[in-house]
Amino acid sequence: MSTAKVNLETLPRGVQVALALALVALVATPFVGTEFYAQMVARMMIMAIFAMSLDLLQGVTGLVSLGHAAFFGIAGYALAFLTPASEPVSLWWSLPVSVLGSALAALVIGFFVVRTHGIYFIMVTMAFAQMVFYLFFDNRALGGSDGLYVNFKPQATLFDLENPRVFYYFTLGCLVATYAFLRRLLWSPFGRALAGIRVNEHRMRAMGYGTFGYKLAAFTLAGALAGLAGYLWGAQTGFVNPELMGFQMSAHAIMMVILGGMGNFAGAIVGAFAFEMVLHLFKDLPTIGAFQMGKHWQLWMGLFIVLVVIFAPRGLMGLAGKLFHRKGAGDE
Repeated sequence: MSTAKVNLETLPRGVQVALALALVALVATPFVGTEFYAQMVARMMIMAIFAMSLDLLQGVTGLVSLGHAAFFGIAGYALAFLTPASEPVSLWWSLPVSVLGSALAALVIGFFVVRTHGIYFIMVTMAFAQMVFYLFFDNRALGGSDGLYVNFKPQATLFDLENPRVFYYFTLGCLVATYAFLRRLLWSPFGRALAGIRVNEHRMRAMGYGTFGYKLAAFTLAGALAGLAGYLWGAQTGFVNPELMGFQMSAHAIMMVILGGMGNFAGAIVGAFAFEMVLHLFKDLPTIGAFQMGKHWQLWMGLFIVLVVIFAPRGLMGLAGKLFHRKGAGDE
């Protein structure tokens, strides 16, 4: 089986149709659901952008990072620092500055971490993320453990992000743009080089590719996209704290990528939505006797991820692709 098929880089026609229908459902959500559910779906879309940024590293380049949330939180904090206490900040310059801040942090950290491999890469990324976490957690000038408030959503001259429906569609636009960009990147010479590094870095180096530069560029770009998600998170919730940079947030992103299926970006979106929906389901489990099932949602989530890995090792997208492939073969 080819690498492309293993990672579902080429999506089956049935999966493409399902994704198109899902996009139509996302467009219609603010008109058919309550404002609460629209905000919840907007949060899922933000997490989907975050998961896609990690998938660029984990699924495409083969770099498993346990510190990816650091770049997510840096952009959220950048928005909080850039927003005055009495008026909103302009979207048109605060968004690029926040994303650039995450990209710059990823560039500096990546310069050191991409020199390592395997388990050492995983541990070093987690170590850097913990350093960033405690820099904000222990520093009162940076908000400390209490975090910071974002009193106003960013201001745009063409639309009002304070309107929940406008913010929803702005987030949807960012999601679609990120997916289209990454899918195009996947099939570009740069994306093919990253896929080659994932399969056999030594062979790519022997062919003359500067793998360090490619991995550093991927790490920086992934950090920038994580920053986009963090900026949107801060704008939606109006609050940022060090937990956004913590290990738990990075672990959630990894589970989203694994749950959806690595290496095609649509899987990251599906995994983010599935993870958030299952998370809410487990948290709302009833109390049976003296046992509060919803309080132990981490246990049920862990069991769920284990079952997915065992019975659908290529994630939900891989499972869907297999079902559509069998259906197509049966029709023939």
